Amino acid sequence: MSALLQDYLHRILTARVYDVAVDTPLEPATLISERLKNRVLLKREDTQPVFSFKLRGAYNKIHRLWQDGLLEAGVITASAGNHAQGVAMAAQKLGLRAVIVMPQTTPGIKVDAVRRRGAEAVLFGDTFEEAYAHARQLEATEGLVYIPPFDDPDVIAGQGTIGAEILRHHPDPIHAIFVPVGGGGLVAGVAAYVKMLRPDIRIIGVEPEDAACLSAALKAGERVMLDHVGLFAEGVAVRQVGEYPFAVAREAVDEVITVDTDAMTAAIKDMFDDTRQINEAAGALALAGLKRYVKMHDLQGKTLIAIASGANMNFDRLRFVAERADIGEQREALYAVTIPERPGSFKAFCELLGRRQITEFNYRYADDDRAHIFVGIRLDAPGDRAAVYNRLAMAEYPVLDLTDNELAKLHARHMVGGHARNIRDERLFRFEFPERPGALLKFLTHLGARWNISLFHYRNHGADYGRVLVGVQVPEAETVALTDYLTRLGYPYWAESDNPVYSLFLA
Repeated sequence: MSALLQDYLHRILTARVYDVAVDTPLEPATLISERLKNRVLLKREDTQPVFSFKLRGAYNKIHRLWQDGLLEAGVITASAGNHAQGVAMAAQKLGLRAVIVMPQTTPGIKVDAVRRRGAEAVLFGDTFEEAYAHARQLEATEGLVYIPPFDDPDVIAGQGTIGAEILRHHPDPIHAIFVPVGGGGLVAGVAAYVKMLRPDIRIIGVEPEDAACLSAALKAGERVMLDHVGLFAEGVAVRQVGEYPFAVAREAVDEVITVDTDAMTAAIKDMFDDTRQINEAAGALALAGLKRYVKMHDLQGKTLIAIASGANMNFDRLRFVAERADIGEQREALYAVTIPERPGSFKAFCELLGRRQITEFNYRYADDDRAHIFVGIRLDAPGDRAAVYNRLAMAEYPVLDLTDNELAKLHARHMVGGHARNIRDERLFRFEFPERPGALLKFLTHLGARWNISLFHYRNHGADYGRVLVGVQVPEAETVALTDYLTRLGYPYWAESDNPVYSLFLA
């Protein structure tokens, strides 16, 4: 192996983490193992004192600087997540001043957690970029030392102690270790250690489909900056992989796979069923990747390890997870079905389904001849999704499978209420915007100042961002002006006017 990996092996073997971190268990996931026909083990980093692995890298970095006498004024970082709590606890252990700069949008539970560790929480700006810039300013003016979340050799070495524990706890054959990837510090540390001692073990990074910065970098052969990242798994919502982690990943990571939001929600539920612990989306990411890998390769009888990286879940987000988990596990499917508008038609529809459980049924009168229904159906096996569709189609019901339709899952299921009459020039858009005081009002004020808003749906998911569905009446001649406005607005958006869910239930 290269001199780079040898250097990291030495750093990991000499890392200082156990003053604050614990040697977490490698726990069998019995139910998941039975279902996947492989032996699945979970590395329970969600049981750390701060409920996340981030404590390891933060403490190792801070302790080395403290030993060298470089922290007289204290430490500072910008973070709204698990790194913030790791820095706060590490500084508290060493009796150091710690300043954590967090966006003003940060949920109170995270701010309070940092303050309970004795750190100063400074709320600044609406985005991480603004908080980061302010932290760097305070670093210069107050003589503090900035502690990076992932792009640092000592931070990587601290996270690499997880790899050492895995091999120590399980000296028997391991087919693969699945590691969540954000900025890359964790996967770099684990890969460097494991590949030096057990090169036969596959190291597989797992990223969300909408935040796959390592995948993009490996494909391009260099680090790239993503235009936008999804925020469901905010713990790994990083636009560019770190420089130091990327150098290791190019040598030591065998493969990177991606998963979608539904797969992560299903993995959260799987981990709860096996451990009774609720992991955050990033914490369940590795298991979601493991499950996809097993399906892709039709794998059986192997030992597979997933790192459960964190359990700092906002309670309000559980309703979204609960809504989507069964879809992610392919235990529920959603359909739009057109049935006759006459007495007994719903009964006939249910009789056609037989003993299948209806999980959701949304209906509103459409006209004298037909009704469009939005229906959820419990599946006994993944293959049932197509079987239900085919059964309805063979019975000559017009039917659409909506299970993969984001408009349907995020909005339409909560607002099915009949068609709007006499609405001209309506355009439909989905938006994501930051959850901060006044953001929704600003969004409405600016959009509605020129064009009439004809449809609006917003539902809080307990996240740092909001999801909004908006109908706007825009004459054809003003299409360019609308496009220019949306570009200046700067919020990620998706045009949905051609989505069949819109025409069936809302247009």
